[in-house]
Amino acid sequence: MDHREILSKNRRVYDAMAAADSPLCRPAKDEELSNPLATVDAAGWLGDSIEGRNLLCLAAGGGRQSSLYAAAGANVTVVDISSAMLELDRRVAAERGYSIRLFETSMDQLSMLRDGEFDIVIQPVSTCYLPSILPVYLEVARILRPEGTYVSQHKQPTSLQASLDRVEGSYQLQHTYYREASVPAAKSNSTNSRRLREPGAIEFLHRWEEIIGGMCRAGFVIEDLSEPMHARKDAQPGTFADRANFIAPYVRIKARRKGKLATGGSLWLPDG
Repeated sequence: MDHREILSKNRRVYDAMAAADSPLCRPAKDEELSNPLATVDAAGWLGDSIEGRNLLCLAAGGGRQSSLYAAAGANVTVVDISSAMLELDRRVAAERGYSIRLFETSMDQLSMLRDGEFDIVIQPVSTCYLPSILPVYLEVARILRPEGTYVSQHKQPTSLQASLDRVEGSYQLQHTYYREASVPAAKSNSTNSRRLREPGAIEFLHRWEEIIGGMCRAGFVIEDLSEPMHARKDAQPGTFADRANFIAPYVRIKARRKGKLATGGSLWLPDG
């Protein structure tokens, strides 16, 4: 399956999720919008204010992310491959009176955005839908200003390797780590399957050297890393929270763009 076929299939998956009112496609509530940074940045990675900052929500359509960052005062641009997801952003912005820009494109194809245009790039879980993560990082590096902030979240490699449900009382590794092919489609119909794997999507496992090493090679310095907590000690066996006791599903990374703009040109050069 070539790149266009992968994008087309994953686009249809997210169009269908928007039509089905998936939890990922529900707008922020009034109480969340009243203190938006506390909702989206509990760790304080973005500082006390993002007022007036140019911020890209990358592969982040659905109406939630854009509204929260716009409510916090940022100049928001949204990129997503799904026109249906972007329509939700358009609708929420119209209802709330936010001014945002929308572009329908893949996360690794950002030619419509200028070099050094953004102060902040926010990317929820999405890199798993492309076979190679480095082109995404290179595009983010290009459109970020020097010292700009890149906050991204990814599916942990082990989570994509492991069974979604307990097998003989435990979660088991079922897929190889070193692989070029996509991860086989989930066979489970449980709540775990719906929360951990988007039904019908083509997903790729990216190794840690690709997630972290690739980010560094693209010109970023890692400043912080967290594993969002979804585990509960008292969770019923086989549930999403139970599995998270054994396998953290996600990793969240804060990185900063190092480098400077070449004199008279648009090439980004590494420091030193």
